[in-house]
Amino acid sequence: MTSASGTPASPVPALILASRSPRRAALLRQMGFDFSVFWKEVDENLKEQTDPAGTVLSLSALKAEAVLPGIVEGLVVGADTLVVLEGEMLGKPGSQIEAGRMLRRLSGRTHEVFTGFTLIDAGADARSSGVERTAVTFRRLDDWEIDEYVSTGMPMDKAGAYGIQDRSGLFVDRIDGCFYNVVGFPLTKFFEELKKLVGPAAVRKMLSHPGRAPSERNG
Repeated sequence: MTSASGTPASPVPALILASRSPRRAALLRQMGFDFSVFWKEVDENLKEQTDPAGTVLSLSALKAEAVLPGIVEGLVVGADTLVVLEGEMLGKPGSQIEAGRMLRRLSGRTHEVFTGFTLIDAGADARSSGVERTAVTFRRLDDWEIDEYVSTGMPMDKAGAYGIQDRSGLFVDRIDGCFYNVVGFPLTKFFEELKKLVGPAAVRKMLSHPGRAPSERNG
């Protein structure tokens, strides 16, 4: 491909989301990116982990690295989110009973949400990463509110057993920090790191080719 001046045009970098999270995919579409989804299962065991920022960064790197063997070139992004209450890391609930317990613990209290992401340029063997923290305060929740929310199944694929973008947004009294971080992907921090990794000109090209629905495959 050539530019209007006749010189070879740089290709638009391909973006690959190494996550099956529909929320992260929706946020990338909201930003105007074209991307594909290619994810593999990784071990997210949190035993012996005490640093939430380090944990989400490590897991985001694992998710991105897991798909690298199938990628020749392109920008792979992995991400991971944790809810932390008084130093205890809360991942996704293993059952509806556990989801209810988590929400009862969060009721009327302030917790932290950490999201880490890792960007890997497969062709250049370069990477960048970042982590964001947001404080979230829940109002006092009635038992019936928790029980009805849990019965919808919505908490089951979400760290801390809630998603601020769904009906559990009614549980939130206030937040301090990035809203999109609580959804599962800190947009501004990701955008800044992306520009550092590939340069503003490449990012501008990536944003000028929106419109396709992302393809998805599970390796």
